Order: sequence, then structure tokens, then C-alpha cells
Amino acid sequence: MFVRWRMTAHPFTVSPSTTVPEAVEMMQTHNVRKLPVVSEGRLVGIISQSDIDRASPSMATSFSAGELVYLFSKLKVSKVMTRDPITIGPDALLEQAAIVMRDRKIEILPVLEDGELVGVITESDLLDAFIDLNGARMNGTRLVIEADDQPGVMARLASITGAVRTNITHIAVYRGGLERSLVVLGVNTLNTVDLERQIADAGFTLKYRLRNE
Repeated sequence: MFVRWRMTAHPFTVSPSTTVPEAVEMMQTHNVRKLPVVSEGRLVGIISQSDIDRASPSMATSFSAGELVYLFSKLKVSKVMTRDPITIGPDALLEQAAIVMRDRKIEILPVLEDGELVGVITESDLLDAFIDLNGARMNGTRLVIEADDQPGVMARLASITGAVRTNITHIAVYRGGLERSLVVLGVNTLNTVDLERQIADAGFTLKYRLRNE
């Protein structure tokens, strides 16, 4: 799955000359916590709620409350934004974006194509993609099967589902340092009695069953 398929296209943006209160209002209006900062069509930074919190006036100064409010109202995004943010291309794999975001501890990744901002990938986008990739919302049954990690296992499972005329909708393999792998098999039916019997007869162990009606 490519980044361009799951990114939020045409994201809300601000310019470096936007005031911080204006950026706050946009975040609240559109229910976002981060905004790309664009100048003359080029990405120059990211402003986040945490950036704004750090720039918020502190009463531990010699200024009066009124002076602090006035100064904050004139503060520009360019003064508090995070410059030169990490970016990714639209044709990168989604897992590449996930690794970058996880390793760099960032919640949003601007997507650039030929130097132009075309979208952003957020943590919510990644979670939605994970749900879709695993077919977690689809009608049918998800079987968690314990199997040896060796060549031919997938072919054997595919032949079993074919024999009972059941369609595989999604499949995933979890290793995670276990002695045996866990295969999550999504199928397009709620009646898996015959399928489960043949899976057991073939030497596999059924660990869990989840039916989505």
C-alpha cells in the first residue's frame, strides 16, 4: 500500500506570516493539532499545539497581562514553527512512513511530490490503514492459526480453503520471536465448521476465532 493511497490530501495549511492565534483558531475549527507551514508553494515548517504551548505567554515576566496578550496576538507562526520537517514521497510504502514516524517520534509526516506539498500522513491514517489491511471491519470470520514457519504453509492453507470453496479475504503472519508463527486468516463466511476441521486434520492448531456479522 502506497502513501498516496492513504494520505490526507489537500491538508489545511498556514503561512509563516499567519499569527499564532489565527493558527490556533484554524486548528480548533478543523480539529487538528498540527498544520504544515507553506510559503510560495513550498513547505517551510510545521506548527503544532506543543509549539504554541511553548510560545504561550508566561505571567513570570515584567509585562502586564494586557501587554502579554497583545504580544501573543502579534506573534507570527514563523517564530514558533518547527523548521525543515521530515517528509516522505507519495510513492513510498506506507510501512516506510510508519517506521519514520515511529523512529523519529512524530505524529504527522508531510508528503511532497516534486517539492510540492500534496498531503500529510498522520497516526490516524496509519491506524485506519492497519484496520483495512487486516479486514477487521469486514463481514466474515478471522481465524488465528498456529503453524510452523516453513515453506509451503501458505500453499497448504490456500488449498484447504479452496477445497471447501471458501474465499480468503485477508491474511497476515505474526512471528514476534515465537516458536511457531501465527497466521491470521480472514475468510468470507461465518460458517467455518468444515474449514476448521480440515485445518486441524492438516496438523494446524486453531488458536482463536472472531466472527464479524
